[in-house]
Amino acid sequence: MTVLKKPAPSLDVREGTYGEKVAAVEPGGAEFIPLAERHGRPRQLLWTWTSPNLEFATVFLGVLAVAAFGLNFWQAALAIIVGTVLGSVTHGVLSARGPAHGVPQMVLSRISFGHWGNALPAGLNAVVAGIGWFAVNSVSGALALNTLTGWPKALCLVIVVVAMVVLAFFGHNLVHAFEKYALPVLAVIFAVASLIILAKSHPGAPGHGGGLGGFLLTVGATFGYAAGWNPYAADYTRYLPADSSRRAVGLYAGLGVFVSCLVLEIVGAASVTIGGDALGQPTSAFTGHLPTAVADLTLLAIALGGIAANALNVYSGAMSFVALGIKLPLTLRRAIVAVVFGAIGFVVALSGLHDAGQKYEAFLLVISYWIGPWLAVFLLDQYLRRGTDVDGLLFDRRHHNWAGPVAMVVGVVLSVWLFSNQQKYVGPVPKHVKSVGDIAFEVGFVISALVYLVLWRPKAGRAGEA
Repeated sequence: MTVLKKPAPSLDVREGTYGEKVAAVEPGGAEFIPLAERHGRPRQLLWTWTSPNLEFATVFLGVLAVAAFGLNFWQAALAIIVGTVLGSVTHGVLSARGPAHGVPQMVLSRISFGHWGNALPAGLNAVVAGIGWFAVNSVSGALALNTLTGWPKALCLVIVVVAMVVLAFFGHNLVHAFEKYALPVLAVIFAVASLIILAKSHPGAPGHGGGLGGFLLTVGATFGYAAGWNPYAADYTRYLPADSSRRAVGLYAGLGVFVSCLVLEIVGAASVTIGGDALGQPTSAFTGHLPTAVADLTLLAIALGGIAANALNVYSGAMSFVALGIKLPLTLRRAIVAVVFGAIGFVVALSGLHDAGQKYEAFLLVISYWIGPWLAVFLLDQYLRRGTDVDGLLFDRRHHNWAGPVAMVVGVVLSVWLFSNQQKYVGPVPKHVKSVGDIAFEVGFVISALVYLVLWRPKAGRAGEA
């Protein structure tokens, strides 16, 4: 793709002055970021993508691999590596496009899905990020604060939600700054807790018959967790100077996701081998293996990590919503939408304060179900359009590419129908061949790629054509 030297006439340019101000509300919505407003360096992406994963939702994913999916520690570790590598690599690839194009990820998605067809992935991401992920991390933060203080769960939820929404309301610069200063606190506390857990663990403990099915479930869940950040990727790189090194941008973004997810998920898997009610009382079971002082600090870190994660979730959820193309005549439209999403996410989180384990497992798999097919279309389209100037398509309402949404829908429907394997629904393949597990995201990726390759027409994607 060509590096954007100056705004194309067809670009919607973000209004207002923002610059590097931290204590200021980011104006506009999903428009192109003017070159004069660009700032930052690629290395800041390392803490932007490390801090949000230093939380208990990451740890609990490793817990699920052993306690719910039946793997032993070494099987779980291998599955975690595979799923996390896949999700981190794609995250780096998508992040690298932000500086050159200066728009959020879900605006870039319009190239492969068309202006109106993009409502499918943008709408899904708005709900999954701004409400689904927001509720998941709000619950983990609230439960940690409740265990630490003994305050009512609902009160703890209010406290963490308010902190999350305030960060997202102010926007891009404050979110980056918060992740930067949260990193050393989170890293030190989780490093100490991790060393203690690993020292007490029994890696040689047998599994519980997870087999290939459990392995594939873990790969799908860990991919879904890492790749769950993919639809946000360019949201946090679009303010970087247009000539930023794509290699550096992709490397720092992917590395931040990979290292944080890999370490804490493996620690979570190791914690199950010590004992305790890992699924019924996950937070207290994990901290129960730690000395009192370290346990209290870990609970505090879990609450802080939940805030770090949800600052991104509600910000990008709002960004995806405004990327739908709905015209809101407000200078602070993104900020207002962030507050609305936070309020809805709070209500959803209230219902998740109980039975969090099973709901989280299902949620992770559902994420991978749609992100796999979306990624297939987006990445294949990027390859097919290599060398083509696509900036004119970003805000062109006449741009249609129905091959994108059709391929995504076909991939999601067929893969979930045939290969889904979770509590609410088991597809015919895993129902008859239990060792298959859940390979819906892998199958969905392949099906969507093949369908898109068949339906795609070169002239539909040339700049300036409808």
